[in-house]
Amino acid sequence: MITRVAVLGAGSWGTALAVHLARVGHDVQLWARDPQTVRDIRQRRANVVYLPDVHLPDGVNPIDSLPEALRDTALVVCAIPSHGCRAVMHAAAPHLAPGAILVSATKGLETDTMLRMSEVIAQEAGEGHPVAVLSGPSFALEVAQQKPTAILVASHDATATERVQAEFRSGYFRLYGSDDVAGVELCGALKNVIAIAAGVVEGSGLGHNALSALITRGLAEIARLAVAAGGRRETPSGLSGLGDLVLTCTGSLSRNRHVGIELARGRQLSEIVASMKMVAEGVRTTSAALALAERHGVELPIVTQMAALLDGRIDLRTGLEALMLRRQRTEQETA
Repeated sequence: MITRVAVLGAGSWGTALAVHLARVGHDVQLWARDPQTVRDIRQRRANVVYLPDVHLPDGVNPIDSLPEALRDTALVVCAIPSHGCRAVMHAAAPHLAPGAILVSATKGLETDTMLRMSEVIAQEAGEGHPVAVLSGPSFALEVAQQKPTAILVASHDATATERVQAEFRSGYFRLYGSDDVAGVELCGALKNVIAIAAGVVEGSGLGHNALSALITRGLAEIARLAVAAGGRRETPSGLSGLGDLVLTCTGSLSRNRHVGIELARGRQLSEIVASMKMVAEGVRTTSAALALAERHGVELPIVTQMAALLDGRIDLRTGLEALMLRRQRTEQETA
């Protein structure tokens, strides 16, 4: 068993994973960039900004020194938002223990490069560090509350997959393995875009028929891009695809769904994002997903309309008509 674990990023998901890992017996270094944040978490033994009602076990050590957090650490979890992942991993790379397993817990794409988070981490960490990906239906608060959760760990390194499964497992936290890293990550990233659309549907009162159709056709778009980018066709029907999509499109704890609901109420995107404590990855992922789709020659009608809506180029009615009045086709067509 790996004793010392580092979790980089003290947002809701990073904090929840740190709490979980401490409960199953690890000595967890929970790293945050801001010293004041670290002091506050240490004093209160809770992250009052993100998970105020969750007590941090004694095994969680909040820390603001990256070298110290990574010292002699064989398992490193990166829970940094996608736009900050590269910078943190670049700073972390010189301090990584030889052979340390790196676990990406971020669902997003790098906007400039369209790279998946595991690719960013691998680029910055260099050779000699297996990279695994955590994904699936998992609200941070429910994991912190020890509610039953099943997710996926994906890696090209079978030993790393098995090691992460062993180190994370508990009576309420189950991990399935996969080697389809590209498929798992693209499912996790694109479901956030569809979840914003789901929030728009709900906030606009368009009904259950519309929401069901959106989720189903959204899954078709996710599968289309995932397969074109090298993922397996069956992955989107699993936990990282359908499972996470349903949760994020319907769950009240979904931050991306919240963005959509507020857009439907007439609020400006900048105002919505500024008012949120947590990052809604779908906002940044939308443009990157479209660029990636163009590279692979894939059409994403829902994502296209969401990009236009987020940019303020269309209103809800225009976007809805564009989707509903597209050329009718068979369900199995790829566009």
